[in-house]
Amino acid sequence: MGPAHRRDALRLRGGGSPPLLRLFPGRLSAFPLFLLALLLGFASLLWLQLSCSGEGPAPGGQERGVPRQPCPPPAPLQPPEEEPSWGPHRLALLVPFRERFEELLAFVPYMHRFLSKKRIRHRIFILNQVDHFRFNRASLINVGFLESGNDTDYIAMHDVDLLPLNEHLDYSFPEAGPFHVASPELHPLYHYKTYVGGILLLTKQHYELCNGMSNRFWGWGREDDEFYRRIKGAGLQVRRPSGITTGYETFQHLHDPAWRKRDQKRIAAQKQEQFKVDREGGLNNVRYRIESRTDLSVAGAPCTVLNVLLDCDTNETPWCTFG
Repeated sequence: MGPAHRRDALRLRGGGSPPLLRLFPGRLSAFPLFLLALLLGFASLLWLQLSCSGEGPAPGGQERGVPRQPCPPPAPLQPPEEEPSWGPHRLALLVPFRERFEELLAFVPYMHRFLSKKRIRHRIFILNQVDHFRFNRASLINVGFLESGNDTDYIAMHDVDLLPLNEHLDYSFPEAGPFHVASPELHPLYHYKTYVGGILLLTKQHYELCNGMSNRFWGWGREDDEFYRRIKGAGLQVRRPSGITTGYETFQHLHDPAWRKRDQKRIAAQKQEQFKVDREGGLNNVRYRIESRTDLSVAGAPCTVLNVLLDCDTNETPWCTFG
């Protein structure tokens, strides 16, 4: 059989080159094929991250691998300042963050569209802790408050793994006092009556009245419980949503505990300290440095990333390190 007949036979048996490879002239060695496979794999993952897959949590409440993204209706970008229908206030959305980029890809565009649809002027600040200490959510929120600028007049302390699914949730200016959006009867995990974590709105004046949050909480948990005591000590009343009928399906929780472990380590001294009220520290003594500040866009949604280097006095809080 001649060469031409052998080529025809290969085509008939399906043994010819795949259509994609025919785009490249000559022979392809193993290394270019490997690079091509990597590029195709990366493009596929990026498409999965940036595309959405319908509203609501995943079937059966499972949270495996890449989180499922609810799809809000398209919303306009924020209007000029003179547009009266958007109101006079501007929200600083403060998002404590470390190494959770999959969740960030879902969070920024979703929240930008959600708030724009509600005609709430806003800026999203990603507070990225880049030092070598343990994660300190409260200190990052203090930093975000101080760095958010004078063009915002209220804040949302907002977890990156919690997305509001109910469009009736209120993110407007909380003039009457702190407003806990992720209230215990709506949050999918935390249901005790003094819980104020997840998503909490405060005017900047009220946050200053509380002297911000305590900087003594390194690792996961308890900083919200201490802040609840600060709120009560400042004479403020926590308000919560009313008329929301979606219960524990009001939010989508993106965190997968099997895939991303929480830092719940407690040494002896920390166990004793975690239930105390910090009557001295807060906004007045948070120690940090901004390594860089970058304005960027995630799937068309603007945000500002602050790379934050926190500082720790190991005499005061030796549990800020893993040693």
